[in-house]
Amino acid sequence: MPSGAARADGVQAGPPLGEYDVVVVGSGAAGMTAALTAAKRGLSVLVIEKAPTFGGSAARSGAGIWLPNNSVILAAGVPDTPQKAATYLSAVVGPEVPADRQAAFLANGPRMLDFVMAHSPLRFRFMEGYSDYYPNLPGGLPNGRSIEPDQIDGNILGTELARLNPAYMPVPAGMVVFSQDYKWLNLAAVSARGLAVSTECLARGTKAALRGEKPLTMGQALAAGLRAGLQRAGVPLWLNSPLVDLVREGGAVTGVVVDKEGARGVVRARKGVIVGSGGFEHNAAMRVQYQQQPIGTQWSVGAKENTGDGILAGQRAGAALALMDDAWWGPSIPLPGEPYFCLAERTLPGGLIVNANGTRFVNEAAPYSDVVHVMYEKDRGAAGTHIPAWLIVDQNYRNKYLFKDILPTLPFPDAWYEAGAAKKAWTWDALAGQIGVPAGALRSSLSRFNAQAWSGTDSDFHRGATAYDHYYTDPNVLPNSCLAPIWVPPFYAFKIVPGDLGTKGGIVTDARARALRADGSVIRGLYAAGNASAAVMGHSYAGAGSTIGPAMTFGYVAANDIADA
Repeated sequence: MPSGAARADGVQAGPPLGEYDVVVVGSGAAGMTAALTAAKRGLSVLVIEKAPTFGGSAARSGAGIWLPNNSVILAAGVPDTPQKAATYLSAVVGPEVPADRQAAFLANGPRMLDFVMAHSPLRFRFMEGYSDYYPNLPGGLPNGRSIEPDQIDGNILGTELARLNPAYMPVPAGMVVFSQDYKWLNLAAVSARGLAVSTECLARGTKAALRGEKPLTMGQALAAGLRAGLQRAGVPLWLNSPLVDLVREGGAVTGVVVDKEGARGVVRARKGVIVGSGGFEHNAAMRVQYQQQPIGTQWSVGAKENTGDGILAGQRAGAALALMDDAWWGPSIPLPGEPYFCLAERTLPGGLIVNANGTRFVNEAAPYSDVVHVMYEKDRGAAGTHIPAWLIVDQNYRNKYLFKDILPTLPFPDAWYEAGAAKKAWTWDALAGQIGVPAGALRSSLSRFNAQAWSGTDSDFHRGATAYDHYYTDPNVLPNSCLAPIWVPPFYAFKIVPGDLGTKGGIVTDARARALRADGSVIRGLYAAGNASAAVMGHSYAGAGSTIGPAMTFGYVAANDIADA
């Protein structure tokens, strides 16, 4: 690199640390898929990772992957077609996301998956029954389009396994659990199928132990499988090496400034830099700048290193940003140590969510992102009325269902109560006093909800009107598996805040994953994918895995665009 040619405004660049065709920032699903693709296309690749571990938020996740028309679901008999998928995605995201970006995702997703399976040990399973989030929209599939990784033996990584980012919720010891199994594990105490699935999970774990394996599923399997692919392809991955800035020359991005284990220097990228460094969920200043209050970095389950480094570097290089006000939201309980992202708990029969006025305001079983959108919308202009909210259940519910990782009938940890995340009382009025809502209003809300539960029809918010609503429910409860009365003391309340899986705003990209300026012009040499880019899902969420599916796909698209140049 000519002396003085490299520029990273306001940043001391440092000495050269190497030169590659492609530099990938971040080792999550987007980054590792991009790196694997570039390497298999014959390019020299380096991955830099801020954390001391690889895998990012993907490794922490359940690793659902939403990819219409992929070979796994088609082989399972899913009646998907390109036209159905295009109709559905368009209906979900609306006109805000350019049609060519939607089309690029749908066309390249199946190709990406086949490529990943051809060049890594990853295999995938259809998550049968996990409905698209809006199955009633045109093209929606009630039986779903989502897949998840099959079981992988962590021994394939050798010593590198120790550097895998841990799961958000560890699998119970001795068991091998897939994401799809949790639906039934929640019901193990009340369902024959739930008990059978639990037994099967234990049997898988026993078999793996007898074979001397270190079984991995969900996000752990996804990250491990991609990392194994990079190992086989000879792609170096630098841990403890955060991006400091992008190097720009003549309006193009030509490399990165990186702190490699504390030593700052420049890595040149002859053909392009792909930013897959995640969102900004743990950057308090950015969240205050772009997002509605109240907001908290402590409510996110995204990887703690996700502080928007790649997004800010892209912005300094001239990239436009979009969707910065949004996130992959979900109602969450602010437990001590780490928030708990509620999936089944708010959907299972025998619970409802109320606001500060003691009134119900949302379909608790709706897609998790929608529930938080409603919380914010209703809190706007009336601060504190809907954030926090409260999830209320009774002892009948507790006797039947798993709650987080607490088995039915067992007491909740004292720390939950001490942190104010959980409350318990023997009457409705006493519970109202504990959570600070009007007792009369709470009595009225519970009485009305119970009457609707007995009838099986939620005339207020239509809980149970779609196949998605019924996914995390109890099929033994009739006439509506989403609804059961709340009447057996003691009663419990859990504080609900707007948590997230990560932010969804970032660098604006085109259908080729190239970074764009505000005027629509392309920044040569700069690409973005995953949560460092503005999501192809816009403000919505098509189905389980709408984060990881597009992240991997646009990582693949970016690498192929570079290789094709």
